[in-house]
Amino acid sequence: MNIFGLLILLTLVGTYMVRFVADLLNLRAASPEIPEAFRGVYEDDAYRRSQEYLRATTRFSLAEASADLLLLLLFWFSGGFDHLDRFVRGFGFDTVPTGVLYTGALLMLQSLTALPFRVYKTFILEERFGFNKTTPRVFVTDMLKAMMLGMLLGTPLLALIIWFFEHGGPYAWLWVWSGVTLFSLLLQYVAPSLIMPMFNKFTPLQDGSLRESIMHYAASVRFPLAGIYVIDGSKRSSKANAFFTGFGRHKRIALFDTLISNHTEDELVAVLAHEIGHFRKRHILVSMLLSTLNLGMVFFLLSQFMNNRMLFDAFFMQETSVYASLLFFMLLYTPVEFVLSVLLQMLSRRHEFQADRFAVTTFAGGRALATALKKLSRSNLSNLTPHPFYVFLNYSHPPVLQRILRIEAESASHTT
Repeated sequence: MNIFGLLILLTLVGTYMVRFVADLLNLRAASPEIPEAFRGVYEDDAYRRSQEYLRATTRFSLAEASADLLLLLLFWFSGGFDHLDRFVRGFGFDTVPTGVLYTGALLMLQSLTALPFRVYKTFILEERFGFNKTTPRVFVTDMLKAMMLGMLLGTPLLALIIWFFEHGGPYAWLWVWSGVTLFSLLLQYVAPSLIMPMFNKFTPLQDGSLRESIMHYAASVRFPLAGIYVIDGSKRSSKANAFFTGFGRHKRIALFDTLISNHTEDELVAVLAHEIGHFRKRHILVSMLLSTLNLGMVFFLLSQFMNNRMLFDAFFMQETSVYASLLFFMLLYTPVEFVLSVLLQMLSRRHEFQADRFAVTTFAGGRALATALKKLSRSNLSNLTPHPFYVFLNYSHPPVLQRILRIEAESASHTT
């Protein structure tokens, strides 16, 4: 094994071990006592179930991560990448269709190995704690729709990436970066009207007090809305959520029906005030810019490692190719991706605090938002006392207890 293979192996095992330790610390940090801020919201039985849910989901994630790593290493060191490459080359196609077949076959293998875990999580783990509402029919149709979209959208994009790196010369990465960025923006624009309705039903929120309150608040902070919709989230899970879609003056609000049924009108507006805070603070724009810059760096570095013989030797490959370079480089890029993910999580947590503060200062002094977060934590059986190291690695949002304490402090200072 050469230096590239050793680096990739150490990175894969190292990141697995770091996350393993974080999971164990997170389990040990679980407090048997309900935090004071949640007394009266969490009953003793519900709090015990939240800790049972934490233990069950942690065991599941460890089993899944262990299986993923083991299967990857078995495939790698048994020469699976080269065996598959020689098989698809045997069809005699040009580089682009061969690359699409090779990548598609690997994705199919990955999907098949992940399927038992998806089934277990949906129909056993989530069912055990009362979250699952997905029927086998919905599960299968969701999977088939996702596969169809992957083929319709992913296949031409992958083909273009391979073609440009094959024929575009030293500046191919620029063309690929520009094309993928444009594709991503277009996808975000059409997803609300063309893709999301394939999986969920979006119903316009009926005229009434809730709609009037939302529109009144949006107008008070000069936030244009094209529509407010109710999404049938209860079709798959009892967990609640809300999100925004669209750009510019075409922004839409989507409220899960489970959210509407479990929260008061003020709490719902407070949740939306938080989401609007992300837009008004330009968090969405910052995230998109950082993602685009990272994408450009990935494609530039990829161009430097294209058809690198040492990299291919690390995976026991007989022949080099553009399409296999894409895969092997992403494995080589793992440590950079790991560090970047931690940094982006830190930025995201900061943004969440800022969005909370925006909600506090623009709607109901924060009381409704704090209450909404408490209810969401209880209904989702959230872990109220995560370990700081686990938060550092995995949380895109601050721990809910930290958010509530800060909201209450901000609310007190705002009212005075």
